[in-house]
Amino acid sequence: MHSIRANVGSSVPISVRHVDRGAWLSVNGTRELGVSTLWQFTDSEFCECNVTDFLAEGFAEIGVDGDSVEARLAGRCIQCGSEEITPWLTLGRVIGAADREFYPVDQDAVQDLSSMKKRHE
Repeated sequence: MHSIRANVGSSVPISVRHVDRGAWLSVNGTRELGVSTLWQFTDSEFCECNVTDFLAEGFAEIGVDGDSVEARLAGRCIQCGSEEITPWLTLGRVIGAADREFYPVDQDAVQDLSSMKKRHE
């Protein structure tokens, strides 16, 4: 289990960890996101498909950047079979000074990986 505690915009810390051998992302003790989720990406470096249909198989790394909960996901494109670890992706945000509630991104939306890479360069 990998764990991160961070103060995000307030003095109340949040706990972000991956549990069950990288199968779940837990925020403040609640399982929020699991693997076996299909993400769609454009501008992917590990796949030549126009839109990568990426099946997440595990959380390789997790982190907190401001109020954003981020991760690098291990998985494969179900169209061409390429296997890779993604760049850092925003999985959701922690909002609220007191309750620190997690709000996930819309996993049905197509993510542009070029914008993610620029934030981490």
